[in-house]
Amino acid sequence: MTHRYIVPLVVGLIVLACKTWGEVDVSTEDRVEVYLKEQAKIPCIYTLKEPAMMIVWFTKLPGKDQSRLRICYYENQTEIIEEGSDYAGRIQVSHSHDAQSAVGSAVLTIDKVELSDQREFICMVHNVLKESGEGHTRLQVFNSPSLPVIEPTHTGISVTDEEPSKVANCKVDNGYPRPNITWYKDRFPLQPSDGEIEIKESVTVKTSGLVAVESQLFMKVIREDEDAVFYCEVQYFVPGASKMAESQPINITVFYPTTEVTLSINPPDRLIKEGDNVEIHCEGNGNPQPFLSLSFKNEEIVGEDNGIRILENVTRSDSGTYECSSFDFDTGSDAEGSINIKVHYLDHIVVTPEETVLDQMQDLTLTCNALSSLPTYTTWTKDGSSEVVERHVLEIHNASYDTAGVYTCEVMVPSLPELREQKSVQISVRGKPKIEVGSTNNADRPVNLTCHAEGYPIPNITWTLTDRWTGKPVPVLNVETQSTDTGVLSMISVKATSALTANCRADNEIGTDDGSLSIDAIARVTTTTQAISPKATGFTITPKQPEKGGSGVVIAVIIICLLLIAILGSVLYFLYKKGRLPCGRSGKQDFTKEKASKDDIVMEMKSGKSEEAVLLQGVNGDKKSPTE
Repeated sequence: MTHRYIVPLVVGLIVLACKTWGEVDVSTEDRVEVYLKEQAKIPCIYTLKEPAMMIVWFTKLPGKDQSRLRICYYENQTEIIEEGSDYAGRIQVSHSHDAQSAVGSAVLTIDKVELSDQREFICMVHNVLKESGEGHTRLQVFNSPSLPVIEPTHTGISVTDEEPSKVANCKVDNGYPRPNITWYKDRFPLQPSDGEIEIKESVTVKTSGLVAVESQLFMKVIREDEDAVFYCEVQYFVPGASKMAESQPINITVFYPTTEVTLSINPPDRLIKEGDNVEIHCEGNGNPQPFLSLSFKNEEIVGEDNGIRILENVTRSDSGTYECSSFDFDTGSDAEGSINIKVHYLDHIVVTPEETVLDQMQDLTLTCNALSSLPTYTTWTKDGSSEVVERHVLEIHNASYDTAGVYTCEVMVPSLPELREQKSVQISVRGKPKIEVGSTNNADRPVNLTCHAEGYPIPNITWTLTDRWTGKPVPVLNVETQSTDTGVLSMISVKATSALTANCRADNEIGTDDGSLSIDAIARVTTTTQAISPKATGFTITPKQPEKGGSGVVIAVIIICLLLIAILGSVLYFLYKKGRLPCGRSGKQDFTKEKASKDDIVMEMKSGKSEEAVLLQGVNGDKKSPTE
């Protein structure tokens, strides 16, 4: 051993026990601690001016014998290890002496310490006068155990058990010296108590000398133990200290009877309306769940799942108190609970009066009501417009044709928007027909004539067509009729190639009204006629800007010029063939021909009962029929 090792060791020997025989002072440590399989160093310090003559190391045999067994000695700077001992090949001795301080040191080194090495070692020092002294050291061997393994009871524990029940088992293995196990519940250590908590331990020493410890926890559980956390802790010693390790935490299953039954609705906090499906949960506060029975108005509601019932398509008659009862067959105890369910509703709307025919300038009051279990909000609209009247009473004053239409009342529940009802009523205004006529056309297409008649009872519309050139009637084909909010709309299509007069007559039991349109055959269509009432649906009418007169004269002049050019060309060609027409240098005469194009026929329509039509004859003076 070097001097660096000896100096601090001497300082440490102040606290060591010192035993002296004769004139030699020998000091050793009372205890040397070491891990299993590691190396142990046992120092022996003596006080002599000269190096020791001999240093002998002994060990005491275990058991009652306690006799000494020499394992090695050091003499005349020679180390001798006893052959045949348990330490042959595993030990060695180092020696040093400081003449200045008169302190010598001998260190016994043991390799690969075994559990059997845990015993007392003796260092005997002899001087030159053969006087001796000795010191004793106890070698302590340690081995850290495995981590604790906890295993809970897999079956539930009932609070009604009269004796403590097994909660869990905790085991550690391969420790030395023996580890200690402590049980904890929610961070509080558990101690055995009479009739409440029992802890049973078993210790097993293996052939290797290592120790296994198993601990079992028994206790009388209470209902609150269902949420308690249990674990075990192992405490063990290591050289110069003590350590601890905890197992994994566990929970246990606790069985306890039901003392209270609660009912709930899924989803919670939602208003229920007619037509919904309602899921009722019935649950007891015991474990396991007892047999549960749900009833309504003293009649049991049968379901497949214990504790859950589904009410499909509920109505207001399903409102009321639902009761759930439990029965525990093990303890014979029962409990009851209840919940009140309200099914909200909104009845169909009642509008008074439902359908009404008003005289012009008459007043009317409409009321809209719907019975509901919750506060409602009522609005009125007319003909789908965005204008809304926010009340359940609608007052109409000074009725006119504009008053007629479809009035819609809507009732909704603000707190339950899914509850919403609508009802519409038709309001008609009595009066003789009132006609508005109009037309629209494009080039090379038929003219569409429209006649809208307001009035009630619904007027009957008839069309007549007259050719103003011949004064003869023209058949009316393809009449289309559709109802409007205030009357009826009729439309015909006419291929007018000459001047026509179209007459529309509307009549009901109160009176008659007439309207007429004049259709003129003009060179080109440029505009459309005046618009009809915007109450007619399905048609788009663009107002017409009539052309100024003179178009017919221009067309006639162009046609006469074309005829004259054609006649002149024929004469020149005839003279050329007879050879009577001299030619120029080229021997040919050029003629310029103007290519005539036929202009599109244009019709000008004029409304009015006595408006005259402008007539346009053909080039040859013939008149064409309207159907050509």
